[in-house]
Amino acid sequence: MSIPDDAPASVRREVDSLREQIEFHNRQYHTLDRPRITDAEFDALLAKLEELETRYGLQSPDSPTQRVGSEPLPGFVEVRHEIPMLSLEKAFSEEEFVQFETRTLKRAGIEGAIEYCCEPKVDGVAVSLVYRDGVLERGATRGDGVNGEDITHNVRTIHDIPLRLEGSDLTGTRIEIRGEVFLGKQGFAALNERAREEEDRTYVNPRNTAAGAIRQLDSRNTARLPLQMYCYSLGVAEGLDLPETLFETFDLLDQWGLKTNADRQLCTGADACLEYCRRLLEKRPDLDYEIDGAVIKINRLDLQRELGQTARSPRWAIAWKFPAEEKSAKVLAVDFQVGRMGTITPVARLEPVFVGGVTVSNTSLHNMDEIERLGLCVGDTVIVRRAGDVIPQIVQVIEQGDERGEVEMPKACPACNSPVELDGDIQYRCNAGLICPAQRRQSVGHFASRTAMDIEGLGEKLIEQLVDSGTVKNVADLYRLSAEELAAFERMGPKSAENLVSAIEKSRNTSLPRFLIALGIREVGDATAAALAAHFGDLEPLMNADAEALQEVPDVGEVVARHIREFFDNSENLELITALREAGVNWPAEETGTRDSLPLAGQTFVLTGTLERLTRNEAKAKLVALGAKVAGSVSARTSCVVAGESAGSKLTKAEELEIRILNEQEFMDFLERS
Repeated sequence: MSIPDDAPASVRREVDSLREQIEFHNRQYHTLDRPRITDAEFDALLAKLEELETRYGLQSPDSPTQRVGSEPLPGFVEVRHEIPMLSLEKAFSEEEFVQFETRTLKRAGIEGAIEYCCEPKVDGVAVSLVYRDGVLERGATRGDGVNGEDITHNVRTIHDIPLRLEGSDLTGTRIEIRGEVFLGKQGFAALNERAREEEDRTYVNPRNTAAGAIRQLDSRNTARLPLQMYCYSLGVAEGLDLPETLFETFDLLDQWGLKTNADRQLCTGADACLEYCRRLLEKRPDLDYEIDGAVIKINRLDLQRELGQTARSPRWAIAWKFPAEEKSAKVLAVDFQVGRMGTITPVARLEPVFVGGVTVSNTSLHNMDEIERLGLCVGDTVIVRRAGDVIPQIVQVIEQGDERGEVEMPKACPACNSPVELDGDIQYRCNAGLICPAQRRQSVGHFASRTAMDIEGLGEKLIEQLVDSGTVKNVADLYRLSAEELAAFERMGPKSAENLVSAIEKSRNTSLPRFLIALGIREVGDATAAALAAHFGDLEPLMNADAEALQEVPDVGEVVARHIREFFDNSENLELITALREAGVNWPAEETGTRDSLPLAGQTFVLTGTLERLTRNEAKAKLVALGAKVAGSVSARTSCVVAGESAGSKLTKAEELEIRILNEQEFMDFLERS
């Protein structure tokens, strides 16, 4: 944006000069890691520019002063990507990568080796930047690949992102640049050090912290984090001549002042790519950013266009996923947690260790058999493994402690002192039910969860206070809470209390599947609840159904039927249902009919990958309610495959069998029409 004509000429020249100096030093510091002046000198330049802009009304969106953040926005605006931001096919072994190259050579009709551009797969958040005439116009999240959210106010605060591209005249151009926003290891450590001192808390995961930061309505919060960005491709490119290869595109991005990953490399053929991946894996601990693999793309852009894409991913690229990361840690103690159904689970307390992108200080040991298999005692040093979003696990004991403490299942429940009993072959349980405060807390938390009654604002700490104080003895008591009563609890001001009461009031009007989930019947999750509601239509027919009638429902076998029957045969559970109904909890009756009359009757669906808008169980529940069968594997009898993020071999097999494939957006549209 140009400076107003009515500003004095000397001021215009000084503002121009200051902006150029600041952007030069900003690039030297953040992009090239070669600072030319001290922080104090840089701050002085910025303060002078801000003072002149404010005095003469010269603020503009491409000014360095815009990086400090601005007033909060009321909400996010949806952005539709002109070219979808697709996810990548995954390879977890050398064999899978060789298969990818074999398919690629065959599709392209090429004999011999293909040239690839290889780069680290940064564990961050995909972002799209649009520049018009060389000036940053818009930033957006990837979202579901088709639609994202406008985060322009936040990306302006990231120093790696130039507000104006450098180099040749870009007048008349519109360029979309894609890349990964992330928190480096040093930046994350510094952030946690500050958080410990100022807030008495720490952030657990660099990726999730970065994702949360770029989705702040108040960009001043984003500006406080040392976010970085590596750019890796162009999307829309209007008004300029593009290079012929991806590697040359990286050079162009560098010329524009955008930060790219210096660890990229050109490799010809599968063997060279695999060797690159092996070297990168060895280098992984020394990198200042988290990676979970390597991205391998065909270098020739014309060949990329020729090969095209599937519904979910391009045919010219693949992500080689690295194996799980492992670190050693000492076991400080083993505690026992009581679950919602009374299941007692041993949990190892560890010396904090950073592994697989998160700081791990505790992990489940599942059951006593697992402890025996590991031969684990308190004081031992163990190997902790974690990959991606997988829950960390102890895989082996590598050193026995000098003073080893044997782990024994307590004879009394650690929460209520009731007897602990063996339920089956390996699982121990406290059968005290809601008398047990731990089970009561878990029960209330489950009842309020998003897939159940969806009571926003009822968090774990507040539930603990409500239960331990005796204010909430069962979930029906939630509907008797007042704002005045809630405001008296720790960290609950009048406004928060009013919001929670409103959320509780809203939850009175629910659906039968949600209510069934909220009741917490053993092994009745989203899909089973939807199937029960579709079959029986209302609660009374379900409550009166015998085990044989229950087993007529899809996904309900002998064991689940027994759990349902035991739940409704319990007088305390019936009293709770009555109390909830008297509190105003209600739902409309579901339409019933034979499954043959349902829209998806006779069709088999397979879900693969991660969906962003629905959990796997929610998606399954919706399909089952429409009459579909949801299978775990792809075959010639599969009607449709729903492919989410990180879809793997099931998607590949569906493509080979030419089975219909829906990405997440297409699946959501499909459900809306069905």
